[in-house]
Amino acid sequence: MDSQKIGQVEKQGMEVDLLNGGIFLSMLKFAIPIFFSNLFQQLYNTMDTVIVGNILGETSLAAMGAATPVYDLMIGFALGVGNGLSIVSARSYGSKDQELLKRSVAVSIVIGAGISLVLTVGARWFLLPFMELLHTPEEILSESYGYISTITLFTAVMFAYNLCAGILRAVGNSFMPLVFLAFSSVLNIALDFLFISGLHMGVRGAAAATVLAQGVSAVLCLIYINSRVKFLIPGKAHFVPDKELYLEMAAQGFSMGFMGCIVSAGSAILQIGINGLGYLVIAGHTAARKIYQFGMMPFVAMVMSVGTFASQNYGAGQIGRIRKAMKYAYLYNILVTLAMTAVFGLFAPKLVQLVSGSNERVVIENGSRYLRVVAPAYIVLGLVNDTRTALQSIGKKILPILSSVIELFGKIIFVLAFIPKYQYNAVIFCEPVIWCFMAVELLAAFWSNEEIKGGKVHES
Repeated sequence: MDSQKIGQVEKQGMEVDLLNGGIFLSMLKFAIPIFFSNLFQQLYNTMDTVIVGNILGETSLAAMGAATPVYDLMIGFALGVGNGLSIVSARSYGSKDQELLKRSVAVSIVIGAGISLVLTVGARWFLLPFMELLHTPEEILSESYGYISTITLFTAVMFAYNLCAGILRAVGNSFMPLVFLAFSSVLNIALDFLFISGLHMGVRGAAAATVLAQGVSAVLCLIYINSRVKFLIPGKAHFVPDKELYLEMAAQGFSMGFMGCIVSAGSAILQIGINGLGYLVIAGHTAARKIYQFGMMPFVAMVMSVGTFASQNYGAGQIGRIRKAMKYAYLYNILVTLAMTAVFGLFAPKLVQLVSGSNERVVIENGSRYLRVVAPAYIVLGLVNDTRTALQSIGKKILPILSSVIELFGKIIFVLAFIPKYQYNAVIFCEPVIWCFMAVELLAAFWSNEEIKGGKVHES
């Protein structure tokens, strides 16, 4: 591809330099805004749960929980594709190839629009049969379908924000997506109360509040890019089809999308086993997973930092910096895991009761047990996600998918063999056990890679 090379891409003062200087401090500086972005996003997701649980009760809370795997399956695929596309943009930025950077943004827009259309239309046909296939309890099926059908109707809105935020992060700007998300988080909470309590829309109100607030985030991102980060805006010429670039980006995007889809499919299969344990167990698990996701936020922030850092430095041919960054990320995971284990060990019952709004013993005890067992396994999950993301960032597409296949088959085995016998205890131990097998495969794949060992990028 003929692309104009430039010495320095225009900066607006918000980008973190991941190509030069101290490695861990630059990664941490990049990760901190992502952490707070995740905090705000998880806050308004959890406020849906808190408001629904406290105002509408355990049945409605269970309806939201039963819809979660369906949401993760569809949205997870779209977001996986978006993250894959932004990896190519980050490599272009690292190699200081501004022309390729703009063309990669143009391709991301085209592919993102196509995926959003397909997912929105497909949901109309397959959503309800799929929820029935998951054995969603009859007493919550209608309410659960109302929640998820509202969200999937606006897949394009949610994809647009994550694509814009991903592109900004690809060039080192993790701060502005935080600003926009913080604003929309406050808006989401206000809309939750308006739609659920004021207008009595039930769980559909929670869904409407989520997509409307994220739509505001997308609009704010677009306004900022158009006014302050113009070097990302493609012109008409950048949309001219380039077969080689489309194939490269489609391969990168869809590999991450299918990986996310496989992970979500495993969660959907696991939900089948959970759905058979009764709505109180579903409610307790839903509350615990919301709290677990809060605990994941420091790890997710580092994963995204690793992804951008590795992509930019791979584009710049600086493999040694990638190796050092991974070791820093692993040490970071150990320290954060110790903190999360202490917090959940002390406060799990109170947290579950707060989120669920329930005083039912089954809800609180199951949710607390889940958190206390999973917390020490954060270190393994962080290692898995860091290493998988680094592999994707250096262009390895198959090996990360293999780790997701391991996860999928592991969950199938637990649903068929262990959950019927050990009930919710098997649900609790399912993912930590599987993560260990995934970690072995990914660590071997990354550290035996010839480029990582040799310190040089292989020319294609």
